[in-house]
Amino acid sequence: MEKGYVQVYTGNGKGKTTAALGLSLRAVCAGKKVYFAQFVKGMRYSELDAEKYLPGITIKQYGRNCFIYNEPTAEDIEAAENGLEECEKVLASGDYDLVVLDEINIALYYKLFPVERVLTMLDRRHEKTEVVLTGRYAPQELIDRADLVTEMREIKHYYNKGVPAREGIEK
Repeated sequence: MEKGYVQVYTGNGKGKTTAALGLSLRAVCAGKKVYFAQFVKGMRYSELDAEKYLPGITIKQYGRNCFIYNEPTAEDIEAAENGLEECEKVLASGDYDLVVLDEINIALYYKLFPVERVLTMLDRRHEKTEVVLTGRYAPQELIDRADLVTEMREIKHYYNKGVPAREGIEK
């Protein structure tokens, strides 16, 4: 790629991570290298097995084995900070064509690190590296900085009828 762009997938609807995974699949199938970083998430998701099936993709989690529902703990902050430090290096290296920062907007919402640091990281990334930032509550600063912003809006979801997350579909 001549130039990498910044994409944001946000909103309260299902599909942000799924869209980023779809883009990752497309990139790998085009011979590109992908780094998929999951912030806040430490639970078991089916996509963690992608490395077994798709050479060219690396997936790492920077969260604990639970989701943040109230105030983040010191462990939540430390996991996110470690992830951000690693992603700063990955983005600057030029080793990956596509870098996905999954749920980074949630990490920002919970103030696990400042938005200014993410903006600086984007500015220092390798010029050919495409970046996708996902998660609800994308801050206006990221929306303004992005080249592409997609909002997923929930209209109807079977979760509201008590259907739990299903393996291979939501997890």
